[in-house]
Amino acid sequence: MFNISGSPHVHGTMSTKKIMWGVVIAMLPAFLVSIYFFGIDALLLTLVSVASCLFFEWAIQKYILKGDMSTVADGSAVITGMLLAFNVPSSLPIWLIILGSLVAIGVGKMTFGGLGKNPFNPALVGRVFLFLSFPTDMAMSSWPKPAPLFASNVVETVTGPTSLNIIKGITKTGEGLDQLPSALDMFLGSMGGSLGEISAIAILIGGVYMLCRKIITWHIPVAFLASAFIFAGILHLVSPETYVAPYYHLFAGGMMLGAVFMATDMVTSPLTHKGQLIFGCGCGILTIIFRCFGPMPEGVSFAILIMNGVTPLINKFIKTDKFGYKK
Repeated sequence: MFNISGSPHVHGTMSTKKIMWGVVIAMLPAFLVSIYFFGIDALLLTLVSVASCLFFEWAIQKYILKGDMSTVADGSAVITGMLLAFNVPSSLPIWLIILGSLVAIGVGKMTFGGLGKNPFNPALVGRVFLFLSFPTDMAMSSWPKPAPLFASNVVETVTGPTSLNIIKGITKTGEGLDQLPSALDMFLGSMGGSLGEISAIAILIGGVYMLCRKIITWHIPVAFLASAFIFAGILHLVSPETYVAPYYHLFAGGMMLGAVFMATDMVTSPLTHKGQLIFGCGCGILTIIFRCFGPMPEGVSFAILIMNGVTPLINKFIKTDKFGYKK
């Protein structure tokens, strides 16, 4: 009998372990930027998140699933821990990030049998759980503002609304555009937000690295960002007083982080390039719908999770070539 292991299936010299640790390397620029802007809190939160994810995967694998323990070191739990930390404010209590790690690994991943079998991105499962269960701690209206490590005039942590919260206020009242940070600040990271989402350039550096290493392809990130930009641009043209310019949506919140690191998860995204384009467009359009018409300022996590659920349908109707088939 020909037994096939769980996905991801990639033809080439890259093993699952190499791919996972390649993603970890790609996330280092965003990690270093988060430490620069948020200091020891960012470092501690990320380390605790990664350590918790590793522990819970080891414990569940050993005592519940009684499976192959080598999967603990394949890097996937490290990615989940880093992405979960990237999606929360630096002020989040340590016990909450540990609880989020338990949900991400225990519910989002190991419940389905581990790597390659989970239908939803584990880090997003943990993030959405924290957001819905502890809205006060995860409220985007009072997240810590960046305080660079080498700034001599920083005395204490200052909180304030994130750029997405300001955008939401503009959508509701038509006022507050002058409160938005500049495009350059949003691109470099000098704005309020979660650990891994504040610097677009750091995320793009990681994305280029993964593209060069052929860990990901361009289809999902480009489709995600392009569809969001076009849809947001149409809304802005219709009512510029209510809807901000589309580039604000690209740089604000978790748009870049989601497009580059979370939507591209090969386990929970479509197999074909055509399917990936559809998947990316769905993520981008849903994100703008949630941001502009929903009750919450952010929508990336929900958009990706919804499209994760649609992935089996996309794979069903847009099939890959049969194994060994040549056109």
